[in-house]
Amino acid sequence: MNTPQYQRRPAGGRSQFPSRVLAIIGSAVVGLVVLVVAATALLGGFNKTAGGEVGVVRNGGWLDDNRVRQVVPAGSARTWTGLYSTMHRYPAQQRFYTITSDSAQGDRTGVDVVRTPSADGVEMGIEGTIYFTLNLDPEALKQFDTKFGTRQFRGVDGTLRYAYDGDEGWSSFLDAIVRPVIDNDLRIQISKFRCAELVSSCALVQNGVQRTGTGAPGDPAGGGQANNTNIAKVQEAVNESLPRDLAEMLGGEFFEGIKFNLARVTLPQAVQEAVNKAQAAYAAVSEAQAKVAQAKAEADANKTRQQGYDACSACAQIDIIKALPPGVTTYAPGAGTAVPLK
Repeated sequence: MNTPQYQRRPAGGRSQFPSRVLAIIGSAVVGLVVLVVAATALLGGFNKTAGGEVGVVRNGGWLDDNRVRQVVPAGSARTWTGLYSTMHRYPAQQRFYTITSDSAQGDRTGVDVVRTPSADGVEMGIEGTIYFTLNLDPEALKQFDTKFGTRQFRGVDGTLRYAYDGDEGWSSFLDAIVRPVIDNDLRIQISKFRCAELVSSCALVQNGVQRTGTGAPGDPAGGGQANNTNIAKVQEAVNESLPRDLAEMLGGEFFEGIKFNLARVTLPQAVQEAVNKAQAAYAAVSEAQAKVAQAKAEADANKTRQQGYDACSACAQIDIIKALPPGVTTYAPGAGTAVPLK
């Protein structure tokens, strides 16, 4: 009986096919990853800006530098900005910075008022709003981003942010760089006026009351119109000096259309309380003076009336009868005399 003969495969024959499959799969996976990375980088190389912002693009490739590549204008279509580049977005429309005691309206958290002394040493509270627009000239924007877009600024909450990190970052930049210039300009201008020249009621609590005008009690200096004129002078002076000082301090004309609107000038709380007490006292004095004047007028009237009665005794009796209350039917002046009234 013949025994079946079996032919053996080569020792490495069983592993050759799986190895090739694994190699092909591995190559495909690597190729797919490379393709995804390349597609992502390619798509990420396009960018655009919204209507209220302008973009400063900086190189950011692995083998590239970090210099400014281009400036993308506001409201642009999708634009090629380069592989791995970054865009710093800044406000392109008019912005404003508000200083106010209203915690819900100011740019800083809580109550925010500029405190600065007047010429006679009274600490004045200044509230107002500054309107401005970022200079959108491409060269100015490149310089601005180089100076202020490459560093972080600490906000009032203690967090470090870049100027292009949304509204919070922009506010942090304004607080750190622009606000000191505003404070200094206001300090210089307010120091040129005495307290009473800006707030007339300040005269009530300074060196006694000096009436230099025709104001009524509560406006001792009579200078309401003069105060408004002086406040307008402060506002005009700040509008003249602020653009110049900002350009000098920031190292370039990075802002345009700068306008300061002075909302109001206030007194420190202690001084205001003293003013309120003084105004209340003047109100009481006015009331007393009115009563005195009224009493004097009544006395003069009685004196004149008596003189008339002395000249006409019958007139006195007639006035007495007129003054009798309703319902009286007989008037008896005395000495057995009675006068029927009806």
